[in-house]
Amino acid sequence: MKKSGLKQQVKRLPSEYGQLLADIKARVRSAQLEALRAANKELVALYWDIGKMIVSRQMAGTRGDTVVKSLADDLQAEFPGVVGFSWRNLFYMSEFYAAYRDLPKLQPLVAMIGWTHNLIILQRCRDPLEREFYIRMTCKFGWSKSILIHQIENQTYEKTLLNQTKRNTSLTCCCSIGG
Repeated sequence: MKKSGLKQQVKRLPSEYGQLLADIKARVRSAQLEALRAANKELVALYWDIGKMIVSRQMAGTRGDTVVKSLADDLQAEFPGVVGFSWRNLFYMSEFYAAYRDLPKLQPLVAMIGWTHNLIILQRCRDPLEREFYIRMTCKFGWSKSILIHQIENQTYEKTLLNQTKRNTSLTCCCSIGG
């Protein structure tokens, strides 16, 4: 009896119902994605600020590893169940800030990708231009963590530079031959 009641309800829906449902689902997914991006941006900003505070205190002459371990213990006690305040992650926050503090061009970019993506780039790339390349490509193509790691291991940055150099050299050669 219930099944036939449902079928009767479905039959009574307007023909535009399917499109309305699809539009609402798309809007919900869009809002969820935007909320995730905003939360990520805020999280990276928080980690930037924490890193800055730690680095500035270390410059003042305090012993860094002792301070970071104490901070981790105290923050975990204050915010039970909140992940991200391990001594290792606090160390990464200070390393993150130290790596980008003098690179104002990259500072807004790091907030556009996830914390884990930032850590992968920070740990696997030493050159600021290489870091910028992988940050921009992750933003542009929405690379997952595994794809980002694959691209770094595949030396995509180096290959891109090499291809640009070859193109510029061949253009120069062609122009000098013809002119």
